[in-house]
Amino acid sequence: MEKQARVGMVIGSIVGVVFGLVFIEVNSGELPDPWSLVVRVLGAVVAAVLLLGIVWVARNGQVGGEVPSGGFAGRRYWNIVGFEGLALFGGLVLINGVIGRSEYAVPWIALVVGVHFIVLGTAWRIGLYRSLGVVQTILGLAGFVLAATGATLATIQIVAGVLSGVALYTTVAIALLRSRPVHVPT
Repeated sequence: MEKQARVGMVIGSIVGVVFGLVFIEVNSGELPDPWSLVVRVLGAVVAAVLLLGIVWVARNGQVGGEVPSGGFAGRRYWNIVGFEGLALFGGLVLINGVIGRSEYAVPWIALVVGVHFIVLGTAWRIGLYRSLGVVQTILGLAGFVLAATGATLATIQIVAGVLSGVALYTTVAIALLRSRPVHVPT
């Protein structure tokens, strides 16, 4: 069980760091100089630190917290991810292509990813994922409100995009902090 928990936490954390980095790097480009560069560099540095923590857990850690039920190979997982993919791409085609309102794209992505984590957290009984899902859903909804009220694209992308990346990073950091060294008797 411990090995399954460690593998699940490591894979999930790597995915969280990669997508957190994507959210931060892609959505900080509208910031004025030098802030765009500062946010991107900080995002990369935090990603590197988190990846080092993940390597440590993979080698030495004992995972704390909830353990995924079903893992990344289960039918339930692929159904959730499949619906997420359909919602993401279908919504983006509608937002960008049909109605031509690209300022709603990042909020849509944050909203769909948030709902995905709520459903996944519920299916796997992982409160940390449900909490992440709630935060990302709120950030997505906030992005929609900002877009509807005429906020700048930079503001929309910071709230719905960069902060979604920060939420992913925070979730990974919490998972890492719940892990502890395995003590080998001497």
